[in-house]
Amino acid sequence: MRAFEFHNPTRLIFGQGKLEVLTREIPKYGKRVLLVYGGGSIKRSGLYEEVIGFLKQAEVEITELAGVEPNPRLATVHKGVELCKQHDIDFILAVGGGSVLDCTKAIAVGAKYDGDMWDFVERKAVPTAALPYGTVLTMAATGSEMNSGSVITNEATQEKLGWGSPLVYPAFSILDPTYTFSLPRDQTVYGMVDMMSHVLEHYFHLDTNTPVQLGWCETILRAVIEAAPKLVDDLDNYELRETVMFCGTMALNGFLNMGLAGDWATHNIEHAVSAVYDIPHGGGLAILFPNWMKHNIDVKPERFARMAVQVFNVNAEGKSERQVAEEGIEALRSFWSSIGAPSRLADYDITDKDIELMADKAMRFGPFGNFKKLQREDVVSIYQASL
Repeated sequence: MRAFEFHNPTRLIFGQGKLEVLTREIPKYGKRVLLVYGGGSIKRSGLYEEVIGFLKQAEVEITELAGVEPNPRLATVHKGVELCKQHDIDFILAVGGGSVLDCTKAIAVGAKYDGDMWDFVERKAVPTAALPYGTVLTMAATGSEMNSGSVITNEATQEKLGWGSPLVYPAFSILDPTYTFSLPRDQTVYGMVDMMSHVLEHYFHLDTNTPVQLGWCETILRAVIEAAPKLVDDLDNYELRETVMFCGTMALNGFLNMGLAGDWATHNIEHAVSAVYDIPHGGGLAILFPNWMKHNIDVKPERFARMAVQVFNVNAEGKSERQVAEEGIEALRSFWSSIGAPSRLADYDITDKDIELMADKAMRFGPFGNFKKLQREDVVSIYQASL
């Protein structure tokens, strides 16, 4: 295990009927609030009216930024930054899923910066200040409600890149599983794939003496695997939504990677795909992750075999370590397919014509990955295997 420091300042407020917390939390930060949300689902579900009601009780001035995209655009970030500066915003409230939260993080640092927020994404500058913000989560997936990471798409350059700063942890996050009831089946599936992928990125690491972290990872994976088939057929089941929502947060709030460095190559490879084709992030991960595994199975076959046994109950008796590992990878692929996730890039009408372009974008900052450092030829091979 490597030496580490851990700190997560987000106040996690979990459970049904917690939205009224807004009336006591937001006034701590000021009177002018920017409300950020997506394409209108919060209005259809009635959540918008609830939020507005509590904001009015808190006696704050409300400015709105609607229409945040599923892969949040830099142009939308710019709109939010301008609103913050124009209205002298004190606090941002993000109501939505990971895309809304990621966009809000970018707005929060952009509002305190004289240049273009994209400088932070390109690593040309480091944030030195950010507006405080809180979240009301409506989709269990990214863990953005309790971490300091964000992914933004620059549509003009067809780049989708991750960035982060300790300054952009949410001040608080309200997680009421009932607010995820309105999620359609496909978005629910993509969210579960995403959170499982986050766990798997931690799971495949090269650090030693991490039995607790590996056990935590396996527990979360098993919990999602048990809940997922039931949830996709019973979308209003509170207990299943509750389990999945908690798993999504725990998958990427820093707990699982204490003392280790996860891989994160598959996320980088997927970002390049969705930068070019604007596909759902979870869908892209479902396609690519098993092929990343096959490509890297020889790096540490015992880890893949452990996943097979501990997570998917593969019977290892009379089989080689590699055979068990391969069965585990196929079990993951079969599970994701069974709940409705895509398995080939062709499912999104993606052919080989843009493989070179996507590989170029994936290599934006050079070779990447901590489990195995991927070169350009590795990325191309994984794309080709995913067609």
